[in-house]
Amino acid sequence: MRGLSTWRAREAKAGLLLVAPGLLLLSVFLALPVVASLLLSLTDFDLYAVGDPSAARVVGLRNYARLLHDPVFWKALGNTFFFVLVGGPLTVSLSLGAALLLNHKLVRFAGLFRTIYFAPVVTTLVAVAAVWKYLYHPRFGLLNAALGLLGIPAIDWLGDPHWAMPAIVLMAAWKNFGASMIIFVAGLKAIPESLHEAARIDGAGALQRFRLITVPLLAPTFLFVGLTTTIGYFQLFAEPYVMSGGDGGPMNATLSVALFMYKQGFRWWSIGSAAAIAFVLFAVILGATLLQRRLQKGSEA
Repeated sequence: MRGLSTWRAREAKAGLLLVAPGLLLLSVFLALPVVASLLLSLTDFDLYAVGDPSAARVVGLRNYARLLHDPVFWKALGNTFFFVLVGGPLTVSLSLGAALLLNHKLVRFAGLFRTIYFAPVVTTLVAVAAVWKYLYHPRFGLLNAALGLLGIPAIDWLGDPHWAMPAIVLMAAWKNFGASMIIFVAGLKAIPESLHEAARIDGAGALQRFRLITVPLLAPTFLFVGLTTTIGYFQLFAEPYVMSGGDGGPMNATLSVALFMYKQGFRWWSIGSAAAIAFVLFAVILGATLLQRRLQKGSEA
């Protein structure tokens, strides 16, 4: 018994030595910056305090209280929720639809189509934005040309506050659905074909097989895709930054929380306020993730 306990102690020590480099890197490049950001959110740290850190003053929760009375912050938060609640389900639906099509037995060259659908994910956002800005052009864009054929007046997609965020949502869904599609394809491949064959013999139609077999067995995949999509979309930054020239316009219609944080910290040099926005965004993402997991478990029960 004593020899066994000694062996386990040596094994635990060896395990700690193996993970120590990784833990050290995580502490230096993840934990310490997070703690530093939390401390900065409690100060009025700005550009002038960079050269003289003693000039920064501790203001407590004043940065957080100021956000509660800032209409621009609430506008950015509303835009972000709109992007998540509309763009998230749209992206997941496109991903699932594409995965079901590619997983069908009658589809030929499935590998080629997977590559085509995944290509926007690895394409740089600047190139994507250049193409979509042309598509959204109020006079020469292809979308307005198609609307003109239907007798619908042209829309100023990026200049109209009512259409700017839906335009960002559409572009983001097109760019990002390929990543989730690959995950759904893997989930569909893991479902035994014998279950579908048995249901087909019992007289179940395609819709019944999808509702009673595919959807329940894809529940873990739905949870993973839903969580990753939600977390990623709450951090909306690059799309409105590129499409609006970094301002979140028109009239803050595409301003997201992450873009507002960037403007506070790197345009107006209010680092303390930007750090406070970051932790508010973290709290929102954490709450949304926990809620989504609870709803998923409730539906499974």
